Amino acid sequence: MQSKRRSLIKLLPLGALFPIQIANSFAPKISHELNSNNSELISRSILKNIDHIYDNAIVVDGIVITRNWNQDSNKALKKSGYTGFNASLDSGSLRRALFSLSEWQSRIKKNPDRFIRATSADDFILAKKEGKVAIMLGFQNTSMIEKSIDNLDILYHAGTRWMQLTYNPRNLLGDGCTERTNAGLSDFGVEAVERMNELGIIIDLSHCGRQTTNDGIKFSKSGAMINHSMCEALHKDHPRAKTDEQIRAMADKGGVIGIISLGYMIGPNLGKETTLETYVDHIDHAVKVGGIDHVGLAADFAVQGLEATGATRENWYVPRLTRFKPSYKVQWPPWIPELDTTDRYRNVTRLLDKRGYSTGDIEKILGLNWLRYYREVLKP
Repeated sequence: MQSKRRSLIKLLPLGALFPIQIANSFAPKISHELNSNNSELISRSILKNIDHIYDNAIVVDGIVITRNWNQDSNKALKKSGYTGFNASLDSGSLRRALFSLSEWQSRIKKNPDRFIRATSADDFILAKKEGKVAIMLGFQNTSMIEKSIDNLDILYHAGTRWMQLTYNPRNLLGDGCTERTNAGLSDFGVEAVERMNELGIIIDLSHCGRQTTNDGIKFSKSGAMINHSMCEALHKDHPRAKTDEQIRAMADKGGVIGIISLGYMIGPNLGKETTLETYVDHIDHAVKVGGIDHVGLAADFAVQGLEATGATRENWYVPRLTRFKPSYKVQWPPWIPELDTTDRYRNVTRLLDKRGYSTGDIEKILGLNWLRYYREVLKP
């Protein structure tokens, strides 16, 4: 009976969304259901209201992999309810990075009814208002700036608004998370961070090594983000996880950590101990450590999900056994089923509600935290 009271109490504030006469019309039905001890209609009513929260929220994905974008991607995006996302582009070289930027700029211009190029928090708000999707262009490496800080200016003016300082190995800026050493940022890296701050390019530390992460937070004048990672306290000894100290330091300077949706990043035993509940455990922990204003969501795969894009053991898992070190703990299949779908964040919303998060806090995690961060870091 106590759990029913909690469910009913959580439902009541949502009555503020409706005229009083509509709210009153629900009362006899709810009373009848309680008296008959039949919770099915109450459950459906609560579910409907949770969906209403999601449908009206600004939903931002910290990172979507945009290789091979096609009509299936567009259809999946429409189903997802996304307001916007950070697009991960080709960082293989300066030439390839500029081509990838140009390709997405062209796609956005050719689809003004569908996309908005995001360079500010206001673009996400406009996208929500107009039923479009805001796309912020960026990269999971800085190797394409090569040996010239001036290339950051070229990339910025071509549309770049976020950059990850390193991928897994070392580059000229610093050590990545699977590099044998742990040297942190180089002098060139510190100089690059300073110029990124001046331009208004967001600094991402997701794949950075431990000391590079610490240095990125320290040397950036504005808050750095960790747009797709997880909590080391819950998944020990994974090179991609961030410590409580790092999450707290990032939050203290205004940053946001997006909890990654790849299942094998969340826990070691997919399908057994590692489930959607485990994913929300990481959200809970990050909120506890960094605060409710500093946690968001991130996929790190195509908007359709991995299975829908044709990922198999042969073409996805086996190549990663050679590309990533054993410390990466790659598993097959790599996904949590409830997250490998266009309903991924709707499913997360329902579980956050079940765990007692308020509507306002759910909305922060879904996207408002990203918007607050973008407003503080991006240049007008």
